[in-house]
Amino acid sequence: MSQSTHDCRIEDKVAFLGRTEAYPDEQPARVEVIETHMSWVFLTDAHAYKLKKPVRYEFLDFSTLEARGRDCAAEVRLNRRLAPNTYLGALPLNLDDQGRLTLGDGGRIVDWVVKMRRLPAERMLDLVIRERRLRPADTLAVAEHLAAFYSRCEPVALSPDRYRARLRKDITANLEALSEPLHEPDDGQLGRIGKALLGLLSSEPERFDARVSGGHVVEGHGDLRPEHVCLEDPPVIFDCLEFDRRLRTLDAADDLAFLAMECDRLDAPEVGDTLYRVYEEHCGDRPEGRLIAFYKSRQACLRAKLALWHIFELPTDEWEPWRDKARSYLALAEDLARQCQGDR
Repeated sequence: MSQSTHDCRIEDKVAFLGRTEAYPDEQPARVEVIETHMSWVFLTDAHAYKLKKPVRYEFLDFSTLEARGRDCAAEVRLNRRLAPNTYLGALPLNLDDQGRLTLGDGGRIVDWVVKMRRLPAERMLDLVIRERRLRPADTLAVAEHLAAFYSRCEPVALSPDRYRARLRKDITANLEALSEPLHEPDDGQLGRIGKALLGLLSSEPERFDARVSGGHVVEGHGDLRPEHVCLEDPPVIFDCLEFDRRLRTLDAADDLAFLAMECDRLDAPEVGDTLYRVYEEHCGDRPEGRLIAFYKSRQACLRAKLALWHIFELPTDEWEPWRDKARSYLALAEDLARQCQGDR
């Protein structure tokens, strides 16, 4: 590949990593390339390699080589907490004197790539649930893995006032984003959700203050979805939210609520029941039903917002599936918000 010694375009990096010759130690038969919102993933027979896009958003900045290098190192370090044998390291992508790209060899570093062990797609929790292959033993293993993780987490120093203010800010921001005219929302529905969630924060602050004083606010996973859980033995829980410590600093019960809510949506409510039962057994913490409903509802609002963000990247004739997805999350969020107004 001919290349200026002072420049390396992102298109050239993607093209290089998509070729089998980029991985001489493996000699894969083919490379599968997957583009996500913030990265490209390159799948060989045995490994996955993630290249972060040089993007900048309100919530992250990958626009510089230094920032991407820091984030790759953080991704490996943080994910090894729950997936110790999956995240293999951060590799430099180099440009040699002849203008050729190499992975992990000498030369001028032009980017960084996270190397992972490739996980079996057929064992991802979301697919297993959809195909009705989930066994109680699988759920129990995931619950025990997560409970053991939370039992090791150190409480984060945070005042109760600041914690409640942050929850209020996040809920308000999500609902405001969902109320934009382009999204064609049901304003009455958003109002009911907001009234229930913000009302509980205001009228019963002691519920949330007790979570902070009890040491339950920790540096958790932050993006605990079924597609980030692989039912190996032991389970692998990966792709934590590495780029913003604030977003992964939350109540352990809130972290679990994300996974429980997503499994509820997939018609597997038994997952959440097991998660909280095992968590209580390991950590001695029994979150109230109204608190769990609050956390699930706020997470469903976040997922609705993220679903709608996709429409800004798509032609108008592809918007409707994402709007439908957002509507389903909001319907779930409203049902959960009603549960905040009284114990089940």
